[in-house]
Amino acid sequence: MTGSEPVFVHPAGLCESRQVGAGTRIWAFAHVLAGAVVGAGCNIGDHAYIEGGACLGDRVTVKNAVLVWDKVTVDDDVFLGPNVVFTNDLRPRSFGSKDPASFVPTHVCRGATIGANATIVCGVTIGDHAFVAAGAVVHRDVPAHALVVGNPGRLAGWVCQCARPLDAGLTCSCGQRWELAGEPTAGLRRRTCNAGE
Repeated sequence: MTGSEPVFVHPAGLCESRQVGAGTRIWAFAHVLAGAVVGAGCNIGDHAYIEGGACLGDRVTVKNAVLVWDKVTVDDDVFLGPNVVFTNDLRPRSFGSKDPASFVPTHVCRGATIGANATIVCGVTIGDHAFVAAGAVVHRDVPAHALVVGNPGRLAGWVCQCARPLDAGLTCSCGQRWELAGEPTAGLRRRTCNAGE
């Protein structure tokens, strides 16, 4: 365990990793394996499973029954809703053993939200502040600030950093304004004010 603020592990939780940041809380029946990296100020809910080789940034919320496997990287300030499932193998079989080097990495970027019961197929990047709706199945990259819904996941709109939907002019009710960062697959960036605005 690292840092000065204590790490809390519920008496019915199991934390085998020595790389857990200060102030992280691991609740009942959660299991963090040796070799997992968990940042500071995270909250790991009941029955969550963080495999060795997974990496969580700071202030990540992992709700109940989330499964985070080897080769999954989750950046700071990400929200993983209840029962989110990641994968790391495009051709799984129950027989034989797989070389972990063959697992396919997945990256969830800063501030993204993944809703309850979403499935993230390995090999994708979910952009900064993207919002994956509950029950969505993500099988390709998600641009920054994109709202993705359905099975298979599809772009249904754009969201602000505050998670509210953006209007047709890419403006949020909170006052923030955004613009396309090139092609829609590149996502959004904060709009800079023009002279006179």
